Amino acid sequence: MKQQPSVETRSLSASRAEMSEILMPNDTNNLGRALGGRILEWMDVCGAIAGRRYAEGQVVTASMDHVDFLAPIDVGDVVTVEAYVFDTGRTSMDIKVDVTAERPSEGKKRATITSFFTFVALDEDETPVPVPKLVCESDEERELRDSALRKREEHRAALAESNA
Repeated sequence: MKQQPSVETRSLSASRAEMSEILMPNDTNNLGRALGGRILEWMDVCGAIAGRRYAEGQVVTASMDHVDFLAPIDVGDVVTVEAYVFDTGRTSMDIKVDVTAERPSEGKKRATITSFFTFVALDEDETPVPVPKLVCESDEERELRDSALRKREEHRAALAESNA
């Protein structure tokens, strides 16, 4: 039996997901900084949560754009991963995933990683199924979508330029 979305459209806010972790010693390298693979795992999980909320069903990771580690994440930092759907295809969802790190005693958050994932919605037979079309119901949602579309395009252009 095929999974069908309960509505034909869904808002960006319906997909929003956030998760936080404390970076523990087991998640760090010999410098006491985050292992990249651990952070990528958290990003993939948060992106999948956003995709599952949006599609109201199972999703799988199809791709992840280039990742730049912009700032270190140190042992003891609170790491927050945020994700939301900003564009859709027929069966796919593009999801922006941002990571910030915070040292609560200092009261400062810093951006550490941004990437763009693509997830595909699946039915119970693991066959791709259509996803609702994205609608932005507020100025904030339109701004998030437009910013993500612009940043992904800039990101891809910079990557293409560096590979030329």
